[in-house]
Amino acid sequence: MNQRPGNQLFDAYFTARDMRDVFSDQGRVQAMLDFEAALARAEARVGLIPQSAVAPIETACQAGHFDFAALGEAIAIAGNSAIPLVKALGKQIAAKDAEAERYVHLGATSQDVMDSGLVLQLRQALELIDSDLAQLGQTLAAQARRHAATPLAGRTWLQHATPVTLGMKIAGWLGAVTRSRQRLQELKPRLLVLQFGGASGTLAALGDKAMPIAEALAEELQLTLPDQPWHTQRDRLVEFGSVLGLIAGSLGKLGRDISLLMQTEAGEVFEPSAPGKGGSSTMPHKRNPVGAAVLIGAATRVPGLLSTLFSAMPQEHERSLGLWHAEWETLPEICCLVSGSLKQALLVAAGLEVDAERMARNLDLTQGLVLAEAVSIVLAQRVGRDTAHHLLEQCCKRAVAEQRHLRAVLGDEPQVTAELSAAELDHLLDPAHYLGQARTWVERAVAEHSALTA
Repeated sequence: MNQRPGNQLFDAYFTARDMRDVFSDQGRVQAMLDFEAALARAEARVGLIPQSAVAPIETACQAGHFDFAALGEAIAIAGNSAIPLVKALGKQIAAKDAEAERYVHLGATSQDVMDSGLVLQLRQALELIDSDLAQLGQTLAAQARRHAATPLAGRTWLQHATPVTLGMKIAGWLGAVTRSRQRLQELKPRLLVLQFGGASGTLAALGDKAMPIAEALAEELQLTLPDQPWHTQRDRLVEFGSVLGLIAGSLGKLGRDISLLMQTEAGEVFEPSAPGKGGSSTMPHKRNPVGAAVLIGAATRVPGLLSTLFSAMPQEHERSLGLWHAEWETLPEICCLVSGSLKQALLVAAGLEVDAERMARNLDLTQGLVLAEAVSIVLAQRVGRDTAHHLLEQCCKRAVAEQRHLRAVLGDEPQVTAELSAAELDHLLDPAHYLGQARTWVERAVAEHSALTA
């Protein structure tokens, strides 16, 4: 029976497969080998190495040629992944072309290989995340429009407040997604840069060909050449991690809202159902918010990982001891967690099940109290703010004490009926007439999303 090595039980739940592939052993090794092949091409372009050396180096730069288990054991001794990989690469090339082996890794240092390889992986990760964010935005925009006028109870401090609409709530999720996409676009030029400095960042080993090679290497890898090497300046990576943290948090907010709306006592919005989804091992009736759990879980885990990236920023001199090492698995894991959260968010958003009738019933749970503000605002214009507020407060207390609807209590109150007709009271106590700018917020959020997508 063939099994993938490692801990795979939770991967399908918390991580998107395409993102895990990017940061698999295969993905890591291939990215570093892509750097080595590009370095050979760049150095041949400027005449530092013979053109004849390029093909043998490129041919050997295939991750499938390498024993990952052996590399892992060698890393434990070498202290990083580039040293044993370059040694193994050299042996493979030497077996077929001893002359070409002399030019492998010329002028580069281990961190050049690893960091530039990481940037190549992050480019793939960024594309996957942005693609999923765009799709999620499209789905949320459609849902926001669909439910722009669907009233439900607004909740503040977990208590019923005034009416809102489901579309307005979804528009809030959409706005956060749009802003995250904008942040990714803004940071991309800062993130997708070459790391190439040699032993201490001076590229002294390459002499007067250093800058031409650096420029050619950046072009080969389709990366930007930064103002200088960044071996111990990690702000670019931490910035990316921070934006991923914001994405995780925003998706966690979406998941938290969905899970609360799914509670038995609310029962207003549900994740899409599927055979075996969200069940219990003992309770046949259960329908658990399993997608929301991933969103909330990722939002809980990512900040701790992000704190590691921040803690690893004050790196020593020109090459760090331990702090650089702390990044190696941290940023990839953040990418994987966010990818899994996005996949679950896409499933949840696309298949939302909405019970508008339950929303309407829940709006009336307080027997009109959620619309006391609407009456108070109009009444204040006729009898003054303090008088109106006090009067409505007393009517609300009476409605609760007598277990009567606020409309009935107000209808019995002479100070109210002297100012407001029965038709006015009916209008003011209709949730559909107290939604304010809810539809406007939907239209604005959808427009901002559309402008970014165009």
